Amino acid sequence: MAKEALVSFAVERIGDMLIQEASFFKGVRGQVDRLHKDLRAMQCFLEEADKKQEEDSRVRNWVSEIREAVYDAEDIIDMFILNAQSLRTHSFPERAFKKLTNRYKVGKKVEAIQLGLQDISNRREALGIKNIGEGTSTSRSAQMLQDLRRSTPHAEEHVVVGLENEAYKLVNQLIGRDQRRRVISLVGMGGIGKTTLAKKVYNHTQVVECFPDYRASAYVSQDCRPRDVYMQIIKQICSSTKEQVEMAEKLQEHELGDFLHGHLKDNRYLIVLDDVWSPADWSCLVKKSSNDPDCLGSVFPDGGKGSRILLTTRYKEVASHADVRSIPHEMRLLSKKKELGLELGEKMVDKCKGLPLAIVLLGGLLSKNMSHIEWKKVHDNMSAYLAKEGQIAGVMTMLNLSYIDLPSYLKPCFLHLSLFPEDYVISIRKLLLLWISEGFVLQQDRQSMKDTAEIYLNELINRNLIQVVRTSVNARVMECRVHDFIQELAIEKAKEHNFIGTNIVVDPHLFPSSSPSLFSSKSRRQSIYSDFERYASIEHYSTSYLRSLLYFNLGGICRISQLDFITKCFKVLRVQDLEGLGIENVPSIIGELIHLRYLGLRHTGLKMLPLSIDVIWKITNMRYLYIEEQEEDDPLKIDTVQNLQILSGITFNQWIRNNSSKLTSLEKLKIEGRCELVEEVEFSNSIAKLHSSLKSLYLKASDESSIPSLAMSSCPHLCKLDIKGRMQKLTETFKFPRNLSQLTLEACRLECDPMPILEKLPNLLTLRLRAGSYLGKEMHVSANGFPRLQILQLLRFKELVWLNILKGAMPWLMQLEFDNFKTEIFGLNELLNLVEVKILFSSLLAMILFHKIEDSFWGLTRIAGAEGGMHICRQKGLTLASSKQALEQLADFLEQCSRLNFV
Repeated sequence: MAKEALVSFAVERIGDMLIQEASFFKGVRGQVDRLHKDLRAMQCFLEEADKKQEEDSRVRNWVSEIREAVYDAEDIIDMFILNAQSLRTHSFPERAFKKLTNRYKVGKKVEAIQLGLQDISNRREALGIKNIGEGTSTSRSAQMLQDLRRSTPHAEEHVVVGLENEAYKLVNQLIGRDQRRRVISLVGMGGIGKTTLAKKVYNHTQVVECFPDYRASAYVSQDCRPRDVYMQIIKQICSSTKEQVEMAEKLQEHELGDFLHGHLKDNRYLIVLDDVWSPADWSCLVKKSSNDPDCLGSVFPDGGKGSRILLTTRYKEVASHADVRSIPHEMRLLSKKKELGLELGEKMVDKCKGLPLAIVLLGGLLSKNMSHIEWKKVHDNMSAYLAKEGQIAGVMTMLNLSYIDLPSYLKPCFLHLSLFPEDYVISIRKLLLLWISEGFVLQQDRQSMKDTAEIYLNELINRNLIQVVRTSVNARVMECRVHDFIQELAIEKAKEHNFIGTNIVVDPHLFPSSSPSLFSSKSRRQSIYSDFERYASIEHYSTSYLRSLLYFNLGGICRISQLDFITKCFKVLRVQDLEGLGIENVPSIIGELIHLRYLGLRHTGLKMLPLSIDVIWKITNMRYLYIEEQEEDDPLKIDTVQNLQILSGITFNQWIRNNSSKLTSLEKLKIEGRCELVEEVEFSNSIAKLHSSLKSLYLKASDESSIPSLAMSSCPHLCKLDIKGRMQKLTETFKFPRNLSQLTLEACRLECDPMPILEKLPNLLTLRLRAGSYLGKEMHVSANGFPRLQILQLLRFKELVWLNILKGAMPWLMQLEFDNFKTEIFGLNELLNLVEVKILFSSLLAMILFHKIEDSFWGLTRIAGAEGGMHICRQKGLTLASSKQALEQLADFLEQCSRLNFV
């Protein structure tokens, strides 16, 4: 059983600090070390307490006390390091005296925490929670869910109004001609309607006719008990007397499995297994050991008679484990169009965000006779109203089980989602860096922390707790969001654990300037959604140990004086993101936040950094620094920050004044600004010194200055290169590294066709050529050119009229994106792997012409947003002959658009 997640992470961090900051702990090392050992000892009890705290308030309070003690210890240590660091600028006598004073104070505080831990341990026994793991294994939440499933049979009729197409597909799969035993899986988040749809399909007339005799439905649950499941099935498929049932109940588990196997092996059967939680549960259900040689193998045999098992689960890995040959049926949230058929007001249903269970529970309220004003109140605060009526308990109980089932390493990542605004589209790149900066991602052998964080993300997606918004062509998730009810659960749990304070949408009625702080003194994180000026005026004395502060501002201008409170009040911040907040300058004392790991100043309108921010060199824990779009070139010393992994926004002149050989951890570098005074050899050497770490490089020259020449072949790990600015000929100046996989060129003003050089890059997967990168009229790709290219983007080419792709070139191209029908593309019909085409800024006439294609192998969706355009996707599973026909259709369509001069 997992340890209480937040306590575990904090204890591990204290251990890391003892190692990394050893020099600061002289004189108190022994006391802090003993405290760490005491806290680790408490974790042994947390192994059993973690999940039990969900249904036992005594255990919950006990765990909360441990959490508070761990937070106190973490706060003491962080402040001790901060104070010790600040003393380095003092005179020796003063420094020596204050060191002794600080050590004495820390010793007393550590001693108080240890006494508190002893008291907590004693009261654990006094409260009778010594044997936390004993008792019934069915949790209160699980029992409530069982009751909910069995007490809402009316839900089936209402929800399926929006699920007719899915029901139709499932019925066809169940009654299909395939004679193999198949496992058909319904996968989706809690409350999305899996059980209801399974019930509807189970009772469908065609399904009943296809499986007239051997048909059963069993509820598995998080507390999987094969014996109980077998008994549920046996009672439905066997015409047994009361005596026979009583006899079966006396059989051992494997004997029941044999008994069920014997009844099913010569018959066509349908078994519904509702709510399977893990691959291990599935294996336990279907593969019971037996001494009978005739019953070896699966309890649910494949007799070649077209039997089916319909399985519902929240997790994709369960579905793939159950039947690798079947594609899981992933349930989606109801679209707005479908919701309107549920006889609810459009706005009310829209609040449910397509979650069928929430729609049904709201439907129960619609039967009441209420005034328009009362209905307006329901609409404005639907969650609170459902809670008042006792309806939301069903939704939250179902979703809460998904949280309980999370392993300890995923819980902080899930709780972190509570910081984002409702319906906010989250950048995956940023989200993963925030998780790492917070310390949520554990270091794995031979695996980067970013890769580990991406594994965590995919686990949450597979558990249907995160919704994918956008993926790349190679199926990596780029953007995501969280369903409203899931986020509500995350906020509830995060506040319960003091993981966050109030997420603030500042309102003058809620936060008058004279009001006291509304935040718990142990709140570790806050996010601001609106008026920053008003937030700055609120008292923050009770949140002095804040670790993370995120801003989601709508663009208000912030004066420099208003940022001073951050460094004065939040001295132990690890994450500070001001992205999107309008500021011109940053207060100099921000350099005193020595615990910072992530500082985000993107899209702030920042004109310059204060001279004294040069003290940033003291922030040795900094990992990710974003200081983009500076207007001035003031010196910035960063070469002592040896843990720095991402540096984005430093200017060319600032960069060459640092000794880059010291930045041994730097993986991503973005340099921008004027570069006409930069000496090319010096600059090239500064990049070459990053040969052991650099993976991504972005060079952006302002005005008419040219990008300095550099030999990148000395950076063997460099796989991503983005250049925006005037360049000389590629053949003369640029030597690309062999491992380069992504290349973007913009405003380079190349006069010679770059394709003969670029097509020789053996590992290039993505090529983006944007406005002004090439000034010529023709491009040619030779046979065998771009052997691994998957994505080609050609945007805002005013002069380009012809792209010729010879046979054999780009054999793996999957996605093509452009915005100019005037450019004729020859050789499209040879790109057999091309499955996706995006045409930006295309006209409505082009779309009308596309829809006139007869027997099209392509589907069309409109690209939303300012760019607009057409997104054309090829049908899946086409034969080679059909693929060629599809490409001929595409080529003919583009030729017609070019001839008709569509734009």
